[in-house]
Amino acid sequence: MKPIKNIAIVAHVDHGKTTLIDEIFKQSGIYREGAETTERVMDSGDLEKERGITITAKNCSIEWNDTKLNIVDTPGHADFGGEVERSLMMVDGILLLVDAAEGPLPQTRYVLQKALERRLKIAVMINKIDRHDERHAEVKDEVEDLILDLIDQSGMDDYDIDIPFLYGSGRDGYASSDPAAREGSLSTLLDLFTGDYYPLPKVNTEGEFKFLVTNLSYSSYLGTLMIGRIEEGKVTKNQPVKIMTKDKEKNFRVANIQIYKGLEQVMVEEAYAGEIISISGIDIAQIGDTVCATTLETPLPRIEIEPPTVSISCSVNTSPLAGQEGEYLTSRKLEEFLQDACRHNVALKYQETDDPKVFVLKGRGELQLAIVFEEIRRKGFELMVSRPSVITREIDGVLSEPFENVVVDIPEDCTGAVTEKMATRKGVMSAMAPYGDGRAKVEFVIPSRGLIGLRSMFLTLTRGEGLMSSYFLDYRPHIGKMLARANGALISDRKGKTTPYALFNLLSSGKQFLKPGEAVYEGMVIGEHTRQNDLNVNCCREKHLSSMRTAGKDVNIILPPIKNRTLDWAIDWIDDDEWVEITPETIRIRKKVLASNMRHVKR
Repeated sequence: MKPIKNIAIVAHVDHGKTTLIDEIFKQSGIYREGAETTERVMDSGDLEKERGITITAKNCSIEWNDTKLNIVDTPGHADFGGEVERSLMMVDGILLLVDAAEGPLPQTRYVLQKALERRLKIAVMINKIDRHDERHAEVKDEVEDLILDLIDQSGMDDYDIDIPFLYGSGRDGYASSDPAAREGSLSTLLDLFTGDYYPLPKVNTEGEFKFLVTNLSYSSYLGTLMIGRIEEGKVTKNQPVKIMTKDKEKNFRVANIQIYKGLEQVMVEEAYAGEIISISGIDIAQIGDTVCATTLETPLPRIEIEPPTVSISCSVNTSPLAGQEGEYLTSRKLEEFLQDACRHNVALKYQETDDPKVFVLKGRGELQLAIVFEEIRRKGFELMVSRPSVITREIDGVLSEPFENVVVDIPEDCTGAVTEKMATRKGVMSAMAPYGDGRAKVEFVIPSRGLIGLRSMFLTLTRGEGLMSSYFLDYRPHIGKMLARANGALISDRKGKTTPYALFNLLSSGKQFLKPGEAVYEGMVIGEHTRQNDLNVNCCREKHLSSMRTAGKDVNIILPPIKNRTLDWAIDWIDDDEWVEITPETIRIRKKVLASNMRHVKR
């Protein structure tokens, strides 16, 4: 049996993990000669391909130097940190990728901290070394300082800090210990993976079978697939085993065993300790459960990850246009979707409310929650979601809220505008330093709710050239009320369809979200007011023609272009008294109270 090494590739978002894995596949002989290949092959989901980010951790394997390498590709966005925490439980070492110009960023710190807590072996590759603004020597110093800082914080004085550094380009397919190299192959990196630096799995090959469910998948042929690493012993097909959940035990037989071979899973008759496998045979499994021999009584430690910091209320669609564009989603079906999402991601939690139509979904950030609702929408269903709110706690009798450290990489001439916007959201500058060509790196400490809706505004302020990332700091005393947005809403006061004539006459009232001919109803938001308060308007008014007024006599109506309404934008924009109505075809914004005589326009 070939030796096995289990390694995760971790990095901040956009530092090149998935592109590097593409090149590893090409150079390790996974593809047959002349085979057609695609870019970012590990980002297999539709949303991942559209957004260009990794959302879920995925496994694959290659063979090199007569060693089997199980490689885990992890997400880089902070909202999907729960995926990274779970992935690290299956591996014995990590390769940390750091951009040669941007250097270590908040998620770099987060994944390093989690790897050190598990005492995993760490190697570093400074990626994108061919960038014109690369600064590999400074980045190497920054990474070393970060590692020393984290070791000092955690009190691990005995951790081996003799960490190998490689330099290369995942896109161009080379890695070298020489920072001046600009061509070559990834053989140096693959030799490092299979050499003595990374240890073999620390598992007991002689004991009875033990396996921790680290991830879940589903096959229409095999049913629920439990994914994880065998911690002890071996497992064979049709072997009687038991699953130990939070509150019960149940015996079953292993129906199928699959191991990773390249990008695919292949069925085998048996698998041994240290191997990453998926098994099927029972449908009640949840992430964190232990599958083991029937004689064992003690489960493996359950997966414990950091608690959620953001929540969103979601409801069945109760608007006047409900059921016209998608399948009407009942509260029972909505609860099933949320239960399934929480089963597949332990970073998500959901709870019922006093209203049977409304549920609360909790997660790490607004992007993670928006992805869940986008997936429900793409299955053809309708629902409504509220503005995200942070999860507060009472600590020593004081109401406390989560705070985050935000790092922005911006053009120097945008520093004033960004600092002013952060200050209006209760952010305090903690560090500032120039770096690169006319750019600055600025750090802020800001309450988590101050980040809701900030990303699109930040991109506008920096002309699309800014980079913003954050990580959770701690809970601190609540700092009072904060307006979600400065301006009020333009609200339709009747049911009908928008007309060019009405929209043209409303241009002076504010920015509009709708095009002519779109269906509206009383209480539906059609735009953003120029002032702080809300304004009820008639957007369905038509020009009445008579013998004195003809259609072609007046000025030709020209309306400004309307920005595409996306789910992320809508969740960012709304206030606490509004819902986002989500259907397979349309994103609408509406007031929670539709009747204009039942709600205030003053905010």
